[in-house]
Formats: sequence, C-alpha cells, structure tokens
Amino acid sequence: MPQIAVNQLKNLPLFQEIDDKTINLIKEKAYVKNLKKGEILFSERQKVDNIYVVLKGKVTMYRLSEKGQKRVIYILNNGEIINEVIFDDFTASINCEGFEDSEIISISKIDLLNIMQQDFKLTEVILYSMSKKIRRLYRQIKNTVPTKMDKRVAAKLWKLSKDYGVETEEGVLIDVKISITYLADMLGSSRETISRAVKELEKMDMVKIKQRKFIVNREKLNQYFKSV
Repeated sequence: MPQIAVNQLKNLPLFQEIDDKTINLIKEKAYVKNLKKGEILFSERQKVDNIYVVLKGKVTMYRLSEKGQKRVIYILNNGEIINEVIFDDFTASINCEGFEDSEIISISKIDLLNIMQQDFKLTEVILYSMSKKIRRLYRQIKNTVPTKMDKRVAAKLWKLSKDYGVETEEGVLIDVKISITYLADMLGSSRETISRAVKELEKMDMVKIKQRKFIVNREKLNQYFKSV
C-alpha cells in the first residue's frame, strides 16, 4: 500500500495544529487507499478495524431502508474523518462509498489510539470531529419534522451551497454534481417528489440547473425555508 507523506498530512486542516512528532507517528502507521467512484469502503454491520480519513476527494455515508432505499447522511470532504465512531468496537452502523474517485488515509484503530494517548491535542481533534457530526445529525433530525418538501429541498440546497458554493454572476454554484436522484437519497424521498419540489423552486427563481449542477440564490432559499 502507498505510504503517506508528512506534507500531505500537514496540508489537511485536521492535522494543522498537531505536533510534528505526532504527525510522524501517524505517517509511520498509515497508508493511502484508492477508492473509485461508487466503490464501497465498508458496509453496515461490517467489522471495521481501521480509521479512515479523506485525503483527496469525497465519500458518501448512507443507510438503507428496509425497502432498500438509500438515505444519504453525509458527504465527507478532504480532511474529514470518516468513521471515528468505531472506537466503540461495534460493527459499522453505516455504509461508505466513493462519491468520486478518492484517496483515503487508513490507519489501524489500535495504532491511532496509542498515538492519541501520547498527544491529547490529537484526541481533542478527533472529539471535535465527532461533535461536528453529532450537530449535523441534530439538524437533520430537525429537518425530518413534517413540512413542505420544497422547503426541505430549499434547506438542503442552502446547506450544500454553504459547504460547496462558488460565487458566480448567476448566483452561487454548488460545485459538486448532485443529481435529482441523489438529492432524493439525501432527503429520504422519491425522485419524482424531489423533482416536483425543485421545479417549484425554479418557478420562484431560487434555483436553476446548469450542466448537472445547481445554481442557487442563497438569500431567497434562506428566507423561504425559514418562513412559516
């Protein structure tokens, strides 16, 4: 397996405040795994012994319903820890696949725990990563309260534009290819329902789709999904 370079670790926001000695310990124990778009990194109920971090690219974290419908929980980006939850020694409770061709840092859970014992700052970084995910889940629970689907879509597009937005003359471009089907997976709904909701937002001049990417008016979306 390809080894990771020290500068690759230091370039990740996750490790920028970590001591050089700790960075070198991680480098000695970690390796880089290539993950293709759509390739499964691990599956729900699988025993996983390694901690993974996105070095380059993006991954999708999702659950499957009893009917096999995909519900996307997160899209994780460069420098984000994928599965720190497995420190509890249970099997994986979520699926992970490549959203796009990606490079993944892999390190044994036991090795990482040993390094964490030597550097509390690293422990703080991982705790912060977990708390950030928990807060995101709280927001998702809030968004499951019954409301009009077009408002839920507006809220999701606003969040995506916050995470991946690029200012353009036409509005804020969500610079990842999110299909209607994928948006439906993120909201736990059908493609047809989401398609209708997007068309409603288009009629209100909040959203347009260009070359398979969304361009949005963030201010209008924000006002709309927060309105009573």
